Amino acid sequence: MQKIKENVIFVGSQDWDRRLFDELIPLPDGTSYNSYLVKGSEKTALIDTVDPPKAEELTAKLVRLGISRIDYIVSHHAEQDHSGSLPDLLVLYPDAKVVTNPKCKQMLIDLLCIEEDRFITVEDGQTLSLGDKTLEFVYTPWVHWPETMGTYLQEDNIFFSCDFFGSHLAASSLFVEDERVVYEAAKRYYAEIMMPFRGQIKKNLERIKSLKIDIIAPSHGPVYDRPGLIIEAYKDWAGDKVKNEVIIAYVSMHESTRAMVEHFAEALIEKGVTVKEFNLTKTDIGKLAVSLVDAATIVIGSPTVLTGPHPAAAYAAFLVNALRPKTKCISIIGSYGWAGKMVEQLAGLIPNLKAEILEPVLIKGYPKEQDFVLLDELAEKIVEKHTELGVIKD
Repeated sequence: MQKIKENVIFVGSQDWDRRLFDELIPLPDGTSYNSYLVKGSEKTALIDTVDPPKAEELTAKLVRLGISRIDYIVSHHAEQDHSGSLPDLLVLYPDAKVVTNPKCKQMLIDLLCIEEDRFITVEDGQTLSLGDKTLEFVYTPWVHWPETMGTYLQEDNIFFSCDFFGSHLAASSLFVEDERVVYEAAKRYYAEIMMPFRGQIKKNLERIKSLKIDIIAPSHGPVYDRPGLIIEAYKDWAGDKVKNEVIIAYVSMHESTRAMVEHFAEALIEKGVTVKEFNLTKTDIGKLAVSLVDAATIVIGSPTVLTGPHPAAAYAAFLVNALRPKTKCISIIGSYGWAGKMVEQLAGLIPNLKAEILEPVLIKGYPKEQDFVLLDELAEKIVEKHTELGVIKD
């Protein structure tokens, strides 16, 4: 048993072996599915469940704890890693009601075929008494689905935040031990899942300012007993400030683009710009996503395949477009053999990006002296833009 506070118990599961989430997101350190038992003097509530393969582990924990009755199962989010064990629990506890918001209720009916009479719906700010403990429901839409919400345990000042403030990190310790490790995992989680909803995250940070929070208990990763760590990090990540960094995401088939990248990176470094290179045929896509959180400029490098960009470069552009980082400038460098529309096609893949497109450098064949001059000019233009942004001091 892992106790957070008196009669508030972690009953979730650590998934040490999982390496891919949604068949899309790499998980280098596994993950956890956090479920919390809150025992009041009159009623008992379970806050969230676990991923379906871990359902038996959750039910076994509840049986070992002697939990013969659960009155409420709070469902913050309909995605199956949070809600997938609901059908099993509703069989084990036939009198339990699923407490959620109207949007989540309909999603749970659609995804898990739960009968409508098993639900109690709640509004933003509504409370539910367990006797000596009171649950207050806090709508936090778009972190990261439209129906997500959290629960604030008033007497204990615990905010059960759902995906908000989470991290994909399996750990034996209930609370954050190594802040550096958790910070990096949480930033990766933010980059991959939360960054497209930066505007909504700002609003939700304002929404919880009125709550006195001593502990943040997310649905993935360790529990924060120093909540300022993750709240301040989110303010930084979701804010508008960028860093003096250029991300170069590239692929090269016959070394032409690689030669361009090497020269371009060196030109930037000599001018005091931090460069992060990602060879798209070798890169952990999660690390690329993390780098996008703060960078002022993104440059995509690609050869021309037939008449368009290399598929790996197209995927990188698609990813940048989907994640919608706060980057201020973007450009393209690369080479072609005879002709093509690589620049136009890559530019067409990033309509969501609110960034200035700097003049691309597209050359024929292997770069020559005049081509390196063009790369130097692009590097100088980036330095000018970074200076205007205030991330380079004169």
